[in-house]
Amino acid sequence: MLHRLRMATVVATTVSSLWLVGCQESSDTATLTSAPTPVVSASEQLHDLFDRYRVENFELNPMNAMFEGVMEYNHRLGDGLTDDYISQSLALEARSLEALEAIDRDQLNTADQLSYDVFLYQRNSSQNYFANGVALWEAQIPVSQFFSLPNYLAVLGSGGATQPFATVADYDNWLGRMGEFSQWVDSAIGRMQEGMETGVVQPRVLIERTLPQLKAHMVDTAEDSIFHKPVKNFPEGFSDADKARLTAAYEKAITEEFVPAYTKLHDFLSDSYLPATRAKVGLMHQPNGKQWYNTKVREHTTTDLTADEIHEIGLQQVALLRAGMERIKEEVNFDGDLPAFFDHLRTDKQFQYTSEAELLQAYEDVRASVEAGLPKLFDIAPKAPYVIKPIESFRAASAAAAQYNSPAPDGSKPGVFYVNTYDLPSRPTYLREALSIHEAAPGHHFQIAIAQELEGLPAFRKFDHVTAYVEGWGLYTESLGKDLGLYTDPYQEFGALTMAMWRACRLVVDTGMHAKGWTREEAIAYMQDNTALSHTDIVAEVERYAALPGQALAYMIGRLKLLELREKSEQALGDVYDIRDYHRVVLSDGSLPLSILEQQVDQWIENTRS
Repeated sequence: MLHRLRMATVVATTVSSLWLVGCQESSDTATLTSAPTPVVSASEQLHDLFDRYRVENFELNPMNAMFEGVMEYNHRLGDGLTDDYISQSLALEARSLEALEAIDRDQLNTADQLSYDVFLYQRNSSQNYFANGVALWEAQIPVSQFFSLPNYLAVLGSGGATQPFATVADYDNWLGRMGEFSQWVDSAIGRMQEGMETGVVQPRVLIERTLPQLKAHMVDTAEDSIFHKPVKNFPEGFSDADKARLTAAYEKAITEEFVPAYTKLHDFLSDSYLPATRAKVGLMHQPNGKQWYNTKVREHTTTDLTADEIHEIGLQQVALLRAGMERIKEEVNFDGDLPAFFDHLRTDKQFQYTSEAELLQAYEDVRASVEAGLPKLFDIAPKAPYVIKPIESFRAASAAAAQYNSPAPDGSKPGVFYVNTYDLPSRPTYLREALSIHEAAPGHHFQIAIAQELEGLPAFRKFDHVTAYVEGWGLYTESLGKDLGLYTDPYQEFGALTMAMWRACRLVVDTGMHAKGWTREEAIAYMQDNTALSHTDIVAEVERYAALPGQALAYMIGRLKLLELREKSEQALGDVYDIRDYHRVVLSDGSLPLSILEQQVDQWIENTRS
């Protein structure tokens, strides 16, 4: 902690001294009596700004530090909802933009110019988010079934995610972090009460899904809580005295702080908030909904595409993918139309796992096959491994089919590929190859872990996630299945088409709900007609889009851009084109907005040709 505080002071002093150089040089007295001011390069100014922003951002968002491997903030939860937080965040963005614009970009080397451009894009986007009202509106709907702090804290507090539980200090830090949770609950309730007055409220179905998630933490005894897991599994080397003290402290915190806070939030949602929620799921039905959704579309796709344009792209992609599905249906000699084939895939027991163990082993088998094929497509790979785990039971019913959590930056924890084992008949066997490619290798695990391991880049280039890039990459890698030696079974190939269709339908359904007034039921019916996903998955997906407007657009928009750039480079380079080179270019600069990624690929093409 002390080291981090000293570091913050040093960084702030360094940057401030740079801003004062001009004043010193304009003073006759300073010129005559002071030592010469050191010449500070544009690159030094830029990286000092990056460091200063990072420290000030951690002060406002201490949870972010942990995901970048900075553990000095692990005792803090942070604010995130109050007017003070929003005003301080906006001020930080404005200061950073002013400082960035004072740096001569032309004096920077190529690598620093790219960092300058990415930082400028991010700061403009963040300033827009905090300045145009979206930050406040989202603060007024802080809880949902898909992702919100109460759920995520339970994942962290179980001891199986990024939050470390390796030392006595780690255990004490978690008590400090969760000690702020009751204050967060009070802020969240206050914000939701504001939203009830202004009409900014969640759809009713999302809160109905959230209530049982919260109720799972309203346990009768501390031992029944997921937050008790760390004290059931102390690392080796803890003294008996520390074990006894921490066990008592955790059990007291669970019964006197955690359970009351979850109960308070649950009861408010159930008794006061639920009657005020809205029946319609689209953001267009909120005050300022059109502006709000347009901001989310730009944020998640990093493009200037409108909702109408994206809706049309979605319809075109759905038509193309349906043609591919018809081809597979004929190849397996199915007698019936495509909707009947979907029903066959949903209900036939040959496509269902019989146990959680069978499902997990199937994904382990895919991992082995993928690893054998990777060298044909990649000459770059992460050092960090990944493990395969089932999604925790308390959130499985409303969770997606799979998800990925990044490894600890210091290598102390692997990446985690979570697979959903809830309702096994709804987890079809024919999706496993495409799903594994997307979430693990060479999908999210490659992109995210490689970015964290890149040398010489500022931290934000390693750890910030541009949704269209990250999710676009994950979906793009699904197209590599045959080259990896997979999709030899036509049903697995159909699974890949199903996964792509799923994301194409997102373009139609997300814009349909939030910009065109579609109901939840219309969205479910559209996906039912065009995908072989189970009804359970379809409902969870549609409700996810309701909870995270615009986020689901990033997948297919990003995939289409990556496919476009690959085709462009292959045509331009001809015989010297190597797909491994293309993948290295895409993966070697961290997460980039799509417009900046295209510039990087264009520059690589030009350099290779010349």
